[in-house]
Amino acid sequence: MEKDKLYKLKAEASSIKPILNIGKNGITDAVVEEIKKQVKAYRLVKIKMLKTTPEGEDVKEAAQKLAEVTGTTLIEVRGSTVVLYR
Repeated sequence: MEKDKLYKLKAEASSIKPILNIGKNGITDAVVEEIKKQVKAYRLVKIKMLKTTPEGEDVKEAAQKLAEVTGTTLIEVRGSTVVLYR
């Protein structure tokens, strides 16, 4: 993805609120389906990985896994927040 588009998406993501919190159950099939539905509707989504998430120790790895299973592009990981784009 080109840098200009990446910067615009990051800027756009900064103004949206997380649509989903991933907690103690981690990345389940239901979570994946919900992310797919939200990405289809909004194209750019922000997801919060809670401290109780099993994958919480490594948010970047979990974010990469989310992007792979949902067929999206990982835009940014900032702290425990993940931004995905269709």
